[in-house]
Amino acid sequence: MNTRAFSTETTGGPASAALTVSELNHQAKHLLEVSFLQVWVEGELSSLSRPSSGHWYFSLKDKKCQVRCAMFRGFNQRVRQIPKEGDQVRIRGKVTLYENRGDFQIIVEQLEPAGTGALQQAFEALKARLQQEGLFDTARKKPLPDVPRHIGVITSPTGAAIHDILTVLARRCPSIPVTLYPTAVQGKAATNDIVKAIETANRHGAADVLIIGRGGGSLEDLWCFNEEAVARAIAASPIPTVSAVGHEVDVTIADFVADLRAPTPSAAAEKLSPDQSQWIRRLEEREIRLAGAARRALSRFETLLRHLSSRLKDPRRELMEKAQRMDELDVRLGQAIRQTMNRQHTRSEHLGQRLSLQSPSQRLNESKKTLTRLSERLSRLTVQNLESRKSTLEHLAQTLNVVSPLATLGRGYAIVEDSAGQIVRQATNLAPGDKVTARVASGRILATVTDTQTNPDT
Repeated sequence: MNTRAFSTETTGGPASAALTVSELNHQAKHLLEVSFLQVWVEGELSSLSRPSSGHWYFSLKDKKCQVRCAMFRGFNQRVRQIPKEGDQVRIRGKVTLYENRGDFQIIVEQLEPAGTGALQQAFEALKARLQQEGLFDTARKKPLPDVPRHIGVITSPTGAAIHDILTVLARRCPSIPVTLYPTAVQGKAATNDIVKAIETANRHGAADVLIIGRGGGSLEDLWCFNEEAVARAIAASPIPTVSAVGHEVDVTIADFVADLRAPTPSAAAEKLSPDQSQWIRRLEEREIRLAGAARRALSRFETLLRHLSSRLKDPRRELMEKAQRMDELDVRLGQAIRQTMNRQHTRSEHLGQRLSLQSPSQRLNESKKTLTRLSERLSRLTVQNLESRKSTLEHLAQTLNVVSPLATLGRGYAIVEDSAGQIVRQATNLAPGDKVTARVASGRILATVTDTQTNPDT
């Protein structure tokens, strides 16, 4: 660096080592760029100029000072929303000097609304935590129905999203019923509204898939879809979910948790609905193919029938031979039946004679008496056995009732189960935010853990 400077001596006129203006500005620019490699500055935007070159020139000011800024076209094309006079913005850039005029300025590489940086940090922190918990895992995502029976839409009833969804469904498959679960999609109340709408849709149970989303907007506008409560409500929904928030470039926490991310609400409707016109064309094609196949089959059968007809001989001669054969068999059958009946008649007479010689009347009387005696004894033993078993059963029932957990519940105790249905035996097994079910004597209580305490005596 040239270190020449103005001389402070006054004896010989101007010093011969004086800097030129260009040298001074060049050295000042070098010092600034070395000392401030990159800075973040926040302030109010003013004096914004956007010439035909595509570059932006503006000032950034606070209550006391201001600084000139330049943002060239290659960088300002990345800005999502064009700023306006009076906006509070946050910029990142390099401090330098515009040598031609000696103007101190910042060459801006990034511009965002003030506060966006904090929101982005919160977004990344929550994203990392939920990813660590496994809420983004592909294994936990539920499959979407091939053809939905009923679509639920969670969005604003007055926004562009519901209009786009209904327009697409009316064009592609108007037979699919749609239920709107209206909710705010922007502002402080939106988070709680969206959670309640998801819970309502699941209690209703009509839809077999849910579209959750809204149209485009700034990071602040879409922030309710980056809230942890909304993310956990989507993850806990038994009904498969499709996140359709903003435009294709917008990414929210809801996109990562949902079972499917659609770039826009219209794209979500496209993804879920079959194209009815394609179905109709496909059916028409198959109808044509089926009719052709039927004509070809009929033609083959007609040809086969003609061939078989030509081979078929006069059946009357064969029928006459069959009739004669049947007459012969009828005569032989009659003879065989008469012979068999004669043999059976002779055998029956012989058996009747033997039976009369060995009458079973006395044996039957003795057997009847024995049967009566055994029947009375069986009745007595049955009654005794039943009385004995009844007494034993009553004793066991009393013993079981003493040790029954239902009796314990009746005394005011409860059995606590976690979200997986496992009995909770230690408070350390739960964490704030966990869902638990407490079973009491008559019913169940659903609750959310807010705090856990360990009994120091256990």
